[in-house]
Amino acid sequence: MVNAPTPQPTPIINRLVVVGLGLIGGSFAKGLRESGLCREVVGVDLDAPSRKQAVALGVVDRCEEDLASACIGADVIQLAVPILAMEKLLAVLAGLDLGNAIVTDVGSAKCNVVRAAREVFSSNLPRFVPGHPIAGSEQSGVEASNAALFRRHKVILTPLAETDPAALAMVDRLWRALGADVEHMTVERHDEVLAATSHLPHLLAFGLVDSLAKRNENLEIFRYAAGGFRDFTRIAGSDPIMWHDIFLANREAVLRTLDTFRSDLDALRDAVDAGDGHQLLGVFTRARVAREHFSKILARRAYVDAMNANDLIFLAQPGGRVSGRIRVPGDKSISHRSIMLGSLAEGTTEVEGFLEGEDALATLQAFRDMGVVIEGPNHGKVTIHGVGLHGLKAPPGPIYVGNSGTSMRLLSGLLAGQPFDVTMTGDASLSKRPMGRVANPLREMGAVVETGADGRPPLTIRGGQKLKALNYTLPMASAQVKSCLLLAGLYAEGVTTVTEPAPTRDHTERMLRGFGYAVESNGPVASLQAGGKLTATRIEVPADISSAAFFLVAASIAEGSDLLLEHVGINPTRTGVIDILRLMGGDITLENQREVGGEPVADLRVRGAKLKGIEIPEELVPLAIDEFPVLFVAAACAEGRTILRGAEELRVKESDRIQVMADGLVTLGVKCEPTPDGIIIDGGPIGGGEVHGHGDHRIAMAFSIASLRATAPVRIHDCANVATSFPNFLALCAEVGIRVAEEAKS
Repeated sequence: MVNAPTPQPTPIINRLVVVGLGLIGGSFAKGLRESGLCREVVGVDLDAPSRKQAVALGVVDRCEEDLASACIGADVIQLAVPILAMEKLLAVLAGLDLGNAIVTDVGSAKCNVVRAAREVFSSNLPRFVPGHPIAGSEQSGVEASNAALFRRHKVILTPLAETDPAALAMVDRLWRALGADVEHMTVERHDEVLAATSHLPHLLAFGLVDSLAKRNENLEIFRYAAGGFRDFTRIAGSDPIMWHDIFLANREAVLRTLDTFRSDLDALRDAVDAGDGHQLLGVFTRARVAREHFSKILARRAYVDAMNANDLIFLAQPGGRVSGRIRVPGDKSISHRSIMLGSLAEGTTEVEGFLEGEDALATLQAFRDMGVVIEGPNHGKVTIHGVGLHGLKAPPGPIYVGNSGTSMRLLSGLLAGQPFDVTMTGDASLSKRPMGRVANPLREMGAVVETGADGRPPLTIRGGQKLKALNYTLPMASAQVKSCLLLAGLYAEGVTTVTEPAPTRDHTERMLRGFGYAVESNGPVASLQAGGKLTATRIEVPADISSAAFFLVAASIAEGSDLLLEHVGINPTRTGVIDILRLMGGDITLENQREVGGEPVADLRVRGAKLKGIEIPEELVPLAIDEFPVLFVAAACAEGRTILRGAEELRVKESDRIQVMADGLVTLGVKCEPTPDGIIIDGGPIGGGEVHGHGDHRIAMAFSIASLRATAPVRIHDCANVATSFPNFLALCAEVGIRVAEEAKS
């Protein structure tokens, strides 16, 4: 059988003209020539050897020295010349008959280019689309042309009010054809952003090296310069002429950014002069984590190949038994709350056992953004220098909480009582989750909360509102909503009371008391009065029972297993997973029970057992809401039928956990039927196959555990978010005998 040839794309423009065949212009020309979207690519360059080389290397179809002859019949003209040469070039183009050609450019400062275009273009201004690719290389010249240079790099287009939408769409499409991530931005905003992120660092590097080189002891300084100095000053080796042009072209924005930086530098100097260690620590801790934090934000957007963005695959080999002694990571719920209350306390709070997963780190970063000095985390230890209930400061921009619904919902309550406005955003998954359940009662308290469509993120909370206490009955059991309202109650006039229809985790109430704040609890009712204060304390975070649940089920379903899980939190509002497994016949015992920091903990011993299907008591559902994905696996391994009702909350978690688990179990040969508020599972053999995590960490980990009873490998797609709740899941699996690993490493 002869393979059919790959169909070539239909050209969308007849003639592309690229003026300036350096690295950027040459790469643009070569990439589009290879894409098949242009019938002809014409280059323009004043340098004869470059023109000859451009044709020889396949960068362009032909090359011209004369701009006028090259532009005859052009559909798109790309200007890739030095930024101070742009004004002269635009004037020449304005004197030509360009017909309906689109003109675009690649300059790294846009205001002066646009100013020049407005001066010389009149009727052609709607066909002008300013642009700037943020890409480069240490190589230069036409010989460095690389068709893949812009792949996974940002290109910023800065359309004008007059810009023809069709012209903008065409330039956008051409860049996307090269694999670029295209964003649109105003001209002024572009120049401000680039002044801060690119132009200022180059100015500082040039200035520092020049300053040190002028000193008498310059040889000694450079002789003992370490790697940090070399890394910081590497960009001082950039082309001086090019940067001379950029700083002159973007001088207004650079000056504004430089003035802000100079003010911050003066504050740093004052802190050193005064021996103000707290101020220095704040700057250093914020700076240390800032790069990583913002890199994660960006990694979820442009800088990851879209085709492989989330498809981290786990490959789980079938069979095995579970044994050993392990400690799973710290409780995520308690980790979140330790940062929140420690930040609002007076004094320094020490936290041990903090969960260093992305969700809890999102909360930590949020409080750093609001001016709280936080040291760590370092091997689970965090030191929080509290600012008091009224000491938070406005963040410099939106607070990004990633995938963490807990962060967004609990922070909503705290932020409702602040004097400043704040917007909270999250990743694509969080942006689909309902926030009306916290927004609506907060509005009843007097908060001004704005949401996106259908009550979903982003959330904007307007500061300076006078909150009044609320007596609220939860329509659905939710620890996050209860906690949100209690935290808002810290700032509300009167007594805030929350009544829940079924018990939920009470970590917020327990921890508030641990910080010395009076909270009344009477069965399903929790209440507090504003006007108190939080006093710093020491917190030891127990191991997370939600993380332990995967291993409780693993050891229960694998014959011959015997596993000890150390120092697990057994808060009675969280032990539904233990109660349900015991009702199914699970062999789980609690050893060394004790209380740590107001939270009960124990070592859990679990052995292999023959499980049987049950009808799960509805009063246990809120106590095991996060553990149901892996409990569904236990049900699939049990003899008989398991029925779950009253768990509609599962449909609005990181994924629709009822439907997603049902789909995966069916793929593995398990008979099950999802219902609006639960699922019916008939236990039986589990086969192998390909299932999907849907970006939900608990789904991915649950199917990893299912492999213990599978008859063939289980391949699990979309597992990247496991790091959000359980960073060392795979390592602990290997330690106890569960054979699951990232596919490339398995």
